[in-house]
Amino acid sequence: MDIVGLVALLVTLAALAAAGGHAAYLAMLSSAANKRPGGRPAAEFAKKRYPIAGAGLAVTLLALLISTGGTGADVFAMLLGAGGGLGSLKALQSSQQRFRKGDY
Repeated sequence: MDIVGLVALLVTLAALAAAGGHAAYLAMLSSAANKRPGGRPAAEFAKKRYPIAGAGLAVTLLALLISTGGTGADVFAMLLGAGGGLGSLKALQSSQQRFRKGDY
């Protein structure tokens, strides 16, 4: 494995962790809301955000699969993974802010 391949692997793994973190946050939020009386609005909020988390997770998984190719594929995987990871991170921050404000 060359240096570009190693960097691509690390970038895509970090992006996958960010996307997985967003999905896990929504899953925990939904689970906790379903256990509380009156938690239905928070559970519905999390349910509306699932497609965003799923798309981020799919993009980063695709980037991880692409990173197994040659140098050109590794560069593309880094760009795709970085974009997916940053998008997932922003979506996670947005979900947290909206939930804390009660904007759901």
